[in-house]
Amino acid sequence: MWVTFQLAGLINEKVRRGIRARANLFEELETKVRSLGAGKRVWVHSASMGEFEQGKAIIASIREQFPDLKVIVSFFSPSGYENSRNYPLADVVTYLPFDSQADAIRFLETIKPDLALFIRYDIWPNHLWELRKRQIPVFLVNATMKRMTVRRTPIVRDFHRSIYECLQEILTVSEHDAEMFKLFSLTQPRIMAVGDTRFDQVTVRSIDAKRKSLLPNGILEGRKVLVAGSCWDEDDHLLLPVFQRLSERIPETLLIHVPHEPTESHIAGLTDRLKGRTTWCLLSDINRYAGEQIIIVDSIGKLLPLYASAHVAYIGGSFGEGIHNVLEAAVFGVPVVFGPRHYNSQEPLHLIDYGGGFVVDDEESMERTIRNLIEDDSSRTAAGERAAAFVRNHTGTTDRLLSRLRPFLSPLSTHEQREPRKVSS
Repeated sequence: MWVTFQLAGLINEKVRRGIRARANLFEELETKVRSLGAGKRVWVHSASMGEFEQGKAIIASIREQFPDLKVIVSFFSPSGYENSRNYPLADVVTYLPFDSQADAIRFLETIKPDLALFIRYDIWPNHLWELRKRQIPVFLVNATMKRMTVRRTPIVRDFHRSIYECLQEILTVSEHDAEMFKLFSLTQPRIMAVGDTRFDQVTVRSIDAKRKSLLPNGILEGRKVLVAGSCWDEDDHLLLPVFQRLSERIPETLLIHVPHEPTESHIAGLTDRLKGRTTWCLLSDINRYAGEQIIIVDSIGKLLPLYASAHVAYIGGSFGEGIHNVLEAAVFGVPVVFGPRHYNSQEPLHLIDYGGGFVVDDEESMERTIRNLIEDDSSRTAAGERAAAFVRNHTGTTDRLLSRLRPFLSPLSTHEQREPRKVSS
């Protein structure tokens, strides 16, 4: 894996950033840890930004209930680290070193955790094996396991079983996921379905988002707003022609288009496609807005508060590699529309069952579904209420998860007061 990572760095800038950033990892980490002082330490690891969002509700609850606790956050991906290096509820934010035995030993000797939490799926063998040698409890939280997964194939299954045996508990997002983990015939970890902390986190974030005003007063008055979030080219291929016809039929319709990657080149390509077809304005130039039919968001971090203004939401990725987050729109009571590739996530399926989510397979069904939701106020309102109920009925996971962690967070003994752990060979 290390060799593969180095080779990938030759052609991928994101991978190169991750390699360069780890050059002085331990020197920087030792400086950060030196100022921690006394108190128990919790290590929270996430692969990237998306997984870390699931961990924020956990960290916030831990800090609220155990204010003297020290929280160390690590990432594998540059996007996670770069966007979270100033996260206020963490005492230390760092990259995870490459997963060699020597690096794992040095990393754990440096941070000296009393408890380790791995978010979702990103677990690394050498770090887990070293945690087990030190008898440090490890929890896999918000855990998921697809029915058709490579982790259950021969040889790979035995390898993952040896890793999962290092865990204290596996806390899954659903009973289905718990049953999938039980197929590994694990003897050590307790497997429990407690729910998904993303529902708690998106609820908290939605409260803050409602206070933000990204659009000047008056732009949304009398408009029917369609917010298209995290869109890729595959989505735009259908969505843009659909919106052009929709705006001709319903002129008051406004599209707020949020690309998944709002780079200069992507925005330039998008605006070139719109020339001669419809009018558009960049969010960065919103003060010059003069009634354009499309507002293009050309920066990151704006999607959630924009969903609060939506009448209907389209979630991107669902005509490409896989759907993005549907909860960010549903929490505001907005009907959610998405394409056929949504099986990488359970939430769209449940949202369909609730009646707050709608699948479209092609350009025709997309136009029909969005048009019906925009024109039929009562149907749109009812669907939005069902979407909000779906989120509301699945909150409370953080409290259930904290009840499992609380015995290990008790300040009865601190890391400095405890006798050194014996490390087996």
